[in-house]
Formats: sequence, structure tokens, C-alpha cells
Amino acid sequence: MPGRYDDIMSLSVRKGFIWPTADIYGGFGGFYDYGHLGAGLKRKWEDAWLRHFVKSEDNYYLVDTTTILPYRSLKASGHVDHFTDVMAKCSNCGESFRGDQLLEDATGASAEGMSPDDIDAKLEELRLKCPECEGEFEATELFNMMFPLAVGPAGTDDAFLRPETAQGVYLNFKREFEALRRRIPMGLAIMGRAFRNEISPRQGTYRMREFIQAELQIFFDPEDEGFPSSMSLSDFDGLGVRVAFEEDRENVQALSCQELMDKGLPWFYVAHMAKVQSFYTDLLGYPPEKFRFAELGEDERAFYNKIHFDIQIDMGSLGGFKEVAGIHYRTDHDLSGHEKESHEKMSVSSGGRRFIPHVLELSFGVDRNVWSLLDTFYKKNERSILKLPPPLAPIEAGVFPLLSKDGLPELAREVYTRLRKEFDCFYDASGSIGKRYARMDEIGTPYCITIDHDSLKDNTVTVRERDTTDQTREGIDALPDVLRKLLRTF
Repeated sequence: MPGRYDDIMSLSVRKGFIWPTADIYGGFGGFYDYGHLGAGLKRKWEDAWLRHFVKSEDNYYLVDTTTILPYRSLKASGHVDHFTDVMAKCSNCGESFRGDQLLEDATGASAEGMSPDDIDAKLEELRLKCPECEGEFEATELFNMMFPLAVGPAGTDDAFLRPETAQGVYLNFKREFEALRRRIPMGLAIMGRAFRNEISPRQGTYRMREFIQAELQIFFDPEDEGFPSSMSLSDFDGLGVRVAFEEDRENVQALSCQELMDKGLPWFYVAHMAKVQSFYTDLLGYPPEKFRFAELGEDERAFYNKIHFDIQIDMGSLGGFKEVAGIHYRTDHDLSGHEKESHEKMSVSSGGRRFIPHVLELSFGVDRNVWSLLDTFYKKNERSILKLPPPLAPIEAGVFPLLSKDGLPELAREVYTRLRKEFDCFYDASGSIGKRYARMDEIGTPYCITIDHDSLKDNTVTVRERDTTDQTREGIDALPDVLRKLLRTF
């Protein structure tokens, strides 16, 4: 959609959702900050994620680990040797680009997983030139995306900023397994910052050098056919899991859980696909047609993933379906790698046998999900309105005096002071009431409370709903209960 990206970025910068880091110095490529509205929206998305994926399950817990990891740990994980992209550098102006992005922009087809030689051949076949100066490209090469660090006063300890949050979980697996009374399955969630030295970051918060991940690593026995026991086929009766398989990405099929298992996907994987789709379409209210799982083939997925489906949202601002998360069956790759490098046993005893647990990973890019909310729910027609699900709205209620006289501001302040102890509220007395409604609509505030002359007589106020603009009269004393009912729908 022409201009869609600009519309959302304009909203983000004007209203306080997202803007470039160090903006007063011209920005800093691949880095973005959250303003007050963006931070509120991000936090509420994170809380919803935790409730849906972590707090709903037994023996699932949130952990927090360091952002700096020693060299050996990332050598064991494979990141030192394999965490690379193919870089194409212009021989004229010196600008660098991701080779797969150059091909995808030119052809519209995925080039993920292609080798440097394959990309070189394709660049030559298509006769692609540097987008900046029309110069020729040098031979492409692999580029490791981690940020190296020299730790200590002499800089003798090699380390990296973590390229993913998951490794902190694997390094703490043994400690947590003992602390949690040696129970499998065990889920360890982590939410925090990761760092990737992207060759050519672009598209706002979609591809960043410092970003936030929400990940759940589920450790389980691969021979436990009943995992997960908390879910059953009957839980997903009538649900059509929207899937685009590797061989036909443009054909999205809505398949039952049983049909997916008939295609060879294991129950534990299918159950979590269903739970993820429910998070987006049922809980957050994304239109089903905007959501899909996209299968990655062996040449596209990370080498350690046995099964890999990207979770994608159709975003007009970014030109179609884009990855916001993924479900990865990582087998025992990570724990086995750390066992080999550290010489610490990662095997456990459970169910009468000893084994190294396998891992199912649910990995979400928080920044990408925040952008997808703005893209999906921002409407700009006769009025600009951000139709966020009410529990995610960074401002839940606006409180306005109809006029700035006759005692209305004083009563409005009393209402605002009472409500803000429990709800995220905003007080506004400037401009016409219509303009104040419009400002709240544009930032996603679901309800506006107006104090008028009748409020002074009967202690009632007008409550206006954002999407329909319908209005009701409610008693001031009943407002907390009214808002609880309207807002706490998760």
C-alpha cells in the first residue's frame, strides 16, 4: 500500500510510539527508541504474551540473564562459525548490502539460505547494480553478525553481545532443572535485548541491530507422546491452522490439527501452532487472513532446526507477509553442544530413563510485533484511528472537562485522580471536545470520559467508545467497575 509505511512512521514519531535513536544527531542506523506510548504498548504486549504462553502452564517460569556471553559459549552454540549473512559490497561507493535482500527486492522470491557463490551467480544473471550509485558489486562474502567485545581491563577475555536470548536459557538449564525439583517438561521464558550487526538494517523496527525478543524454551522428553498434556485435540475443534507449506508459499491452507499430524508434524508441534494462532487471532484480534505459518525448507532454516515454521503477519507497510515470530524444533542441539564444550553433563533422569532433553522454541520479535499492531490496527480514512485491542492500549481512558469553566475542570480532575491509581489515563482540557476525541482515537485510547454540566447535577459522566463513537451515561462512583469490565478482556 503506497504511503502506508510513511503513515505509520509519522504516527509513531508524532505521537510518541517509536523514533530513531539519537534523533537530534540524525539517527543511528538500525537503532530505535520507544516513546511513552510505544513503551506502554510494548509492555502490555509482553504481559499478554507471558499470560498466554507462560503463566497458563505448569512448571513454566520467567528467567533473566546477561546480555554479554563468553566466547566459548557461543562457539559451542554454533554462532561463532555459522551466524552469518552474505554481504555484497559495492566496488565504487563502498556501501554494503545483504545479498539475499538484493535478490528478494529484485525478484520478489525468497533468497534465504543461498550461498555466496549462488548469490554471486544470480547477481550477475540479473545484472544488478548498487542501489546507491549503480556501481558493480565485489565478490560476496560471509559476514558474522555478532558484536565482539574485549572484556576486562586488559581486554583479554573474548566475548560477544548475545545474538539471541535463548542461549542464556540453555546455559542456565542445569541450575533451573535442579531448582525446580527435576521435572520435565520444563519451560523457561526469557524477555530481553539481543544484538545483531545487521549489514543493511531497514524498514524501521523490522530489522534492527538492537532488538527485544520474547522466547520460550520448552525442554521435554522426545519419547513422551503425550506432551503437552495441558492441551488436547478437542481444545482446538473447529480451528483451521493457517499454513503455507514450503512447496507452495502462496497457497494458505486452513487445516485441522489432525490434518497437520497426518502430514507428519508431531503432536507437540501442532498443539503449539494452534496455541500461537489463538494468541494472534482470538486474543489479540488479528483478522485470520492476516496471519499464517510459513514452512522453511532445509536450505532456509537454521541448521539446528528439525522443523521450522515462521509466524507471519500481512503488513501493508512492509509489502506483504513478514516474519514476526517462529516455532522451532531444535532437538538436543543446544544442550549437547554445551555439554561437549563445557564437559558438564546435560542429561537428566525422567520417566525411568536418562536422556538429553529436546527443545521446542517459541521465539517472538517484540519490536516486530509492536510494529505489526500499528500496521494492522491503524486506519486512516475519514478519521485516523488506531483500533488496538483495549487491554493493549497504552492510554486506556481519556478524561475531559467539556468546558474550562463552571467547576467542570475541578470535577474532571477529581475523576482523573481517582481513576489513574488503577488505569492508564490522560487528562486533556485543551481544544474542542471533538479535537480531543480525535487525538485519543489516533493513539488507540478505547474510552473517553467527559464531564459536563449534568455531571455536576447527577454525578454521572459520558463514556464514549472509540470504534463506534457510541456514548453512555455512567455514575462516577461506578466508573472503576465499568472500566474493569470494558478493559480486562484478556
